[in-house]
Amino acid sequence: MEKPLLTGKRVLLIIAGGVAAFKSLDLIRRLREQGAAVRCVLTEGGAAFVTPLSVSALSEDKVYTSLFSLTDEAEMGHIQLSRDADLLLVVPATADIMAKMAAGLATDLATTALLATDKPVMVVPAMNVRMWEHAATQANVATLELRGVLRVGPVEGDMACGEYGFGRMVDVPDIVAAVSAHFKGDSNPLKGRRAMVTSGPTYEAIDPVRYIANRSSGKQGHAIAAALAGLGAQTTLISGPTKLPDLAGVTTVHIESARDMLVACEAALPSDIAICAAAVSDWRMASEAVQKLKKHGGEPPDLTLTENPDILKHLSGPGPRRPQLVVGFAAETENVVANARAKIDRKKCDWILANDVSPDSGVFGGDANTIHFINADQAEAWPKMSKTDVAARLAARIAAHLNGKP
Repeated sequence: MEKPLLTGKRVLLIIAGGVAAFKSLDLIRRLREQGAAVRCVLTEGGAAFVTPLSVSALSEDKVYTSLFSLTDEAEMGHIQLSRDADLLLVVPATADIMAKMAAGLATDLATTALLATDKPVMVVPAMNVRMWEHAATQANVATLELRGVLRVGPVEGDMACGEYGFGRMVDVPDIVAAVSAHFKGDSNPLKGRRAMVTSGPTYEAIDPVRYIANRSSGKQGHAIAAALAGLGAQTTLISGPTKLPDLAGVTTVHIESARDMLVACEAALPSDIAICAAAVSDWRMASEAVQKLKKHGGEPPDLTLTENPDILKHLSGPGPRRPQLVVGFAAETENVVANARAKIDRKKCDWILANDVSPDSGVFGGDANTIHFINADQAEAWPKMSKTDVAARLAARIAAHLNGKP
């Protein structure tokens, strides 16, 4: 008889305070059905939703609640508690506990164990949609992901508070599947692959002090680079000027102009994956002024423009150095799908991710995106989600495609 998937695995389940904490009881049962040993830390907030007795009964182990229990400190200690596990799993991961994790705070047993561990950590967020979308939460999530913390969800749906949107915790079977995938090694499906990602705007000089640019923040491209690296790809991020920090575990090349970006892309070859998420300026000055252009009270100077190199088309061209998979973005303000279909034919890339960047969309500079995934066979509308989730979904699809999975 085949052994359950998680036989011999030890999970330290940290139950934080939130309405979704009640799902932790079913999670304990299902993890144990798959052979895992589950030991639980229940926060003060978590204990407001589920009782230590019910958690203990299902886990068939003692429930740990206090950092200052002298008996526990003598017998085990908070450091040993975290290191005895093969995986630390935070369910639900509230905005509060993720903020403490990102800041490196150790204010109770749960956060102390998380700070003291040298084992993998997986968080399963659950919170109000406004809390999830808040810039502070998104910054904390990005910080944790850069440190290698795994994340499952959240998803869009109805919430206990009566609102609807992203922030709903994924269902228990999805958590079990993610834990199983982690232990099967499926968390690094791009190991051995090389990827390049372009991100941000380009600056095209008019004179030494002025330039042509656009409103791209680089958030989507940077998130994609982080997601690919998180799946094991050796990733190079070629970034125009942004306010974003360099990513841990990613080689970042800083450029300014479209011509600089093309040179950097050529230097990053050979690559298995090329994702052109940068908002490259279509035009530059035909002749850049050597000195600052002055106004003299008359007519403004004529700015003669010329086309920039087409980086996506260049990378998609035939030849031995063409990446196995080339993905472009189509930032449109009208006829999004139709224009993207025309672009995939014109550029000869494999996939296009099209999005609406009209002024009222909030995409440029925002934290959310609405994507149409387009290839030769289909146009698939993705629901509105955070740019981090877009990146995770795209990276997972790339991994499945390159590994021959449907």
